[in-house]
Amino acid sequence: MIITFCGHSTYSGNLEDERRLLKLLEVVAQNKQVDFYLGGYGNFDKFALKCAKIYKQQNNNAKLIFITPYLDQWLNRRNDTLIKDYDEIIYPEIEHVPKKFAILKRNEWIINKANFVFAYVKTHYGGAYKTLLFAHKQKKPFINLYQGDYELY
Repeated sequence: MIITFCGHSTYSGNLEDERRLLKLLEVVAQNKQVDFYLGGYGNFDKFALKCAKIYKQQNNNAKLIFITPYLDQWLNRRNDTLIKDYDEIIYPEIEHVPKKFAILKRNEWIINKANFVFAYVKTHYGGAYKTLLFAHKQKKPFINLYQGDYELY
């Protein structure tokens, strides 16, 4: 099972959201092997990584996988951090995409692979909103932690 996350870079995490997400992860994962596809670029991404790490400590059937939109960037600047924080790094087949669209196309690639999406989206604009809208159009089950919305097809 592949679980992914999308949310605002300005998100401010709190203990209540953390407890809620960890409980929901248990429900959705149902003790299956879980690959967490993570973005790693904003505050919600950091929160998602933290929760995925906690889940992995409690369940030995999980992997943390960073999906990079830029092959050169992680090689040049983030290598040590990425190797420490993630079990695997994947570069999707988006090398033909201009850099200004790389994150958007990476997010669409992740959504296409994912079985479930956890989001924190409270606006109707921006990258997190576009990603959640794409997930909805792809009929991916999701929970928006901001509203508690649950979509299951």
